[in-house]
Amino acid sequence: MDKKIVDLFIKNAIAEDVGDGDHTSLSTIPKNTQGKAKLIVKEDGILAGVELAIEIFNQIDSSLKVDVLINDGALVKFGEIALTVEGSTHSILLAERLVLNCMQRMSGIATKTNRIVQALKPYKTQVLDTRKTTPGLRYLEKWAVKIGGGVNHRIGLYDMILIKDNHVDYASGIANAIIAANEYLKTTNRKLAIEIEVRNLTELNQVLAQGNVNRIMLDNFPIPLLKEAVALIDGKFITEASGGIVEENVTDYAACGVDYISMGALTHSVKSLDLSLKAF
Repeated sequence: MDKKIVDLFIKNAIAEDVGDGDHTSLSTIPKNTQGKAKLIVKEDGILAGVELAIEIFNQIDSSLKVDVLINDGALVKFGEIALTVEGSTHSILLAERLVLNCMQRMSGIATKTNRIVQALKPYKTQVLDTRKTTPGLRYLEKWAVKIGGGVNHRIGLYDMILIKDNHVDYASGIANAIIAANEYLKTTNRKLAIEIEVRNLTELNQVLAQGNVNRIMLDNFPIPLLKEAVALIDGKFITEASGGIVEENVTDYAACGVDYISMGALTHSVKSLDLSLKAF
């Protein structure tokens, strides 16, 4: 966990929610009231966001006592209790929705990711996330992918060179883009991996002729063409398949022998796992 990122996220999320005060709690519950609450699992899946929840409770009120019963990454069943929290009822209620929003989304991502990871077990292929994330929540969503057993692709624009179709077109061709990227790394003394996206076998052959990349992304390749592309690459470069890959067809792509499959669906259209925080 990157505590600096997490602390800033929590601070901003609390400010967004509380404004000038939780007037419902302030008006209905005496200030010093103490209470307990339990986080109930209402749907089978993979639990994620427990570590984050602890940080949220602690930042809202360090005197809250959190008892974790189920850890991140665990398979959970309907009716199980993931954690309990005890202390100021005002603090518990202030934390409630932020904890649930984060844990429900993270658990949904981890659950979906884990289903795909399990499906890919017979193959060498690993599943990657993408930058198709919710602005402001990328760190949490990619964290959830890791909890679910997936692999994080680049975090942002800064930690990898990924030459995509628009870059190729603006650079007037694959060779120009690859040469320029390598020169940039040399002149700026940066150590970044270079990945390039190709749209067809013609572009792939241009990359193979040019070299000087670490990974080739085969974008929107039909299955027969993907098999041919993997054979042409013949292990010389790391391979990644992307575009139109969903849970229902992921094993068809894995069977082609690619090293990675990137799936925006892990984060951009996931269903949250149903969780609830209830007083007891």
